[in-house]
Amino acid sequence: MPPTGPSPVLRRRRLGLELRKLREAAGLTGDQVIARVGWASASKLSRLENGRSRPDPADVAALLDLFGVTEAQRDELLGITGEAGDMRGWLRKYSVMTPQQRSFAELEAGCAEILEYNPVLVPGLLQTIGYARLRIVSARRVESWAGESEHGGTPEDEVAARVARQSLLSHPDAPRYTAVLEEAALGRRAGPPEVLREQLAQLCDLAMLPHVTLHVLLRDTPIGNWYLPPTAFSIYRFADPLDPETLAIEGGFTNAMSTEVNTLNAYKVAFEWLRSAALSATDTTSWLFEAAGRLAEAAGPSTAAHGSATAPAQRRRHSDRLTDR
Repeated sequence: MPPTGPSPVLRRRRLGLELRKLREAAGLTGDQVIARVGWASASKLSRLENGRSRPDPADVAALLDLFGVTEAQRDELLGITGEAGDMRGWLRKYSVMTPQQRSFAELEAGCAEILEYNPVLVPGLLQTIGYARLRIVSARRVESWAGESEHGGTPEDEVAARVARQSLLSHPDAPRYTAVLEEAALGRRAGPPEVLREQLAQLCDLAMLPHVTLHVLLRDTPIGNWYLPPTAFSIYRFADPLDPETLAIEGGFTNAMSTEVNTLNAYKVAFEWLRSAALSATDTTSWLFEAAGRLAEAAGPSTAAHGSATAPAQRRRHSDRLTDR
């Protein structure tokens, strides 16, 4: 089971923002702070304010003394400092994972809402074991040819870590989750028929959850004024309103993270255009059922019979969900 609280990385970002605001409120430059607390390196404060280093409680306490914070502020920020330093304890709750997957796990922990779009893949939180294994193994083959084949574990370790992340959506306090799925992510290039059948069936089940909303974007549907989204991205909003909204831009083999407001706003606009162009949640669920049914029929009588037996029950659950909304 993954951690339910904020990750140390998120705590570092929060601490850095708070320290920067306190410094600016005190009317001090970075150089002035460095001189007054007697630090040898000017980059030390920069790393703290940008959330790039593990904070030393003594260093944070020295800054808080300089800024003249209240006792309540001091207690709160030193508490955040402790959470920001406990990376080893936090990571023990996960199986082995790559740094790229870990960056998503760190953002998912403690979040209140997730918005996701991917032009070519089903997002990691929605993938079946078979779909995830295909994606992980194929990516490792590319990395091996490129000479970047070192990993902390086997593909099965990484699949297990992804499954652990997915339990986030089954928690009683699960975040609100909305995803726009491209039709191409569920097409024949995505995997063999049996993998796609399982993936479609899992999406049908996930679409029943009250906090999960899925939208399929059909391949020929124009977006906005012929807007073409260039990359996969996710937006994270957190339970603590003072934790900064975070954008994750997913590349093939590397990610970029940002809390910059103007950048976030641009991706929020893009997401609304994508969501508006995609099928509604109700029509998406119907589309998923029909796509799963077509694959089951194409697979042969035994699979089709199984699909026809389960589809009515799934449709009843879908109807009940709409009634409850």
